[in-house]
Amino acid sequence: MKTTYSIIAPIYNEIDNLPELHRRVKEVMDSSGESWELILVDDGSTDGSTEKIRELAEADKTVRPVIFARNFGHQPAITAGWDYARGDAVIIIDADLQDPPEVMLELAKKWKEGYEVVYAVRAEREGESWFKKFTAAAFYRLIYSITDVKIPVDTGDFRLMDRKVVNVLKQMKERHRFPRGMSAWVGFRQIGVEYKRAARVAGVTKYPFSKMIKLALNAITSFSYFPLQVATFFGFVSAGVAILAIPVVIYMRIMGSGAFTGQATTLIAVLFLGGVQLISLGILGEYIGRLYDEAKGRPLYIVRDAPEEQ
Repeated sequence: MKTTYSIIAPIYNEIDNLPELHRRVKEVMDSSGESWELILVDDGSTDGSTEKIRELAEADKTVRPVIFARNFGHQPAITAGWDYARGDAVIIIDADLQDPPEVMLELAKKWKEGYEVVYAVRAEREGESWFKKFTAAAFYRLIYSITDVKIPVDTGDFRLMDRKVVNVLKQMKERHRFPRGMSAWVGFRQIGVEYKRAARVAGVTKYPFSKMIKLALNAITSFSYFPLQVATFFGFVSAGVAILAIPVVIYMRIMGSGAFTGQATTLIAVLFLGGVQLISLGILGEYIGRLYDEAKGRPLYIVRDAPEEQ
């Protein structure tokens, strides 16, 4: 039977959330009256989530488990979901139920109106600290302002994509992935649906501040040359200051001024220029490191167990 909806949920140590996730997704999707599947991608869980996923798959044939050989990360788990999805529409949802499954029907409604990417916009965020809200808002607006692709602000990976969009995304093999940016880059007809982001039902967040920084680096380096342009700008500024300073220093020395005597001025100038050079080298290193990862050509993820039918 042809599958209409594929729901992808990356799982990493979410054993307490899995039963409720399955129950709510099943309740919502059964009410749609259309065929669906729930792809649970286990990203190397160590808390028993793997066994729980297998139990759910045994009890409900709409559940399709994809079990990684180890932890590869949230973005590769989403990619595996794309690879195994069979539906005409593919929905990505978090396992912590902060993205309410009930919103999926609103996304599906827009899809039926002809939109090919329907992304969920976070109008409100429950259960999060002011610091988390502030850094998240700053992150989305920074990405929007400096990347070459205009990624909608206040959106996560929670979205519905048409089969033709997913087929294009499956052709994009870069290792340092930013799925929400990739889905914006491909184009097609896109629209947002506002929703209230709920508090986490159980467990702890899998995206602490350090991972948010890493995600931001992936987003910036995947979709923008802005850091390289900043390094070039600082280089020109440093050179310009030096060129302007040379005649000033010569004039003051001829006039007998002692303003530029001693080692302090030299030390400050050397430290400043050295700092600019090191920052520029660090930026170049980030891009070169990503080129090195791509050149190795290793698989994005390794599956230990997966459904035979794709």
